[in-house]
Amino acid sequence: MCNDVKFEKSSGNVFKDIGFSDEEAEALSFRTKLSFEVFTLLKKSRLKHVKAAKLLAVDPADISKLKNGDDDDFSLARLFDFRDRLRHYVKERGTLSENNDRQNTTDVLGAER
Repeated sequence: MCNDVKFEKSSGNVFKDIGFSDEEAEALSFRTKLSFEVFTLLKKSRLKHVKAAKLLAVDPADISKLKNGDDDDFSLARLFDFRDRLRHYVKERGTLSENNDRQNTTDVLGAER
C-alpha cells in the first residue's frame, strides 16, 4: 500500500480550491446551490416535462437542461423565479412544509432571499 498519498484540507468551496478567485468562487457556489435546489424541487414535483415547462414558462427542452444541471442559459433572477414557482407548486401539494421550506433555503443558499 502506498503511503505517499497527500491530502489537502478543503476551503469548503470547490471552486476556490480549483483556483477561482474568492469572488468568482462565491458566485459559482451560490449559482450551483440555487440550481441544485431547482433540480430538487423539480424532482419533488414529479411533473412531466411538458407540465413543468408550462409552470416555469419555458420550453420542455429547458426542463431537460435544468434536470441535467445545465443552467448556463438562465440568469440568477430566472433561477430564483423557477425556484419560487416550484416551491409554491410543491407546497400546494403538501410535500413541502413551511418549516422545511425555510430550512431548505437557509441550508442551500446561506440566507433567505
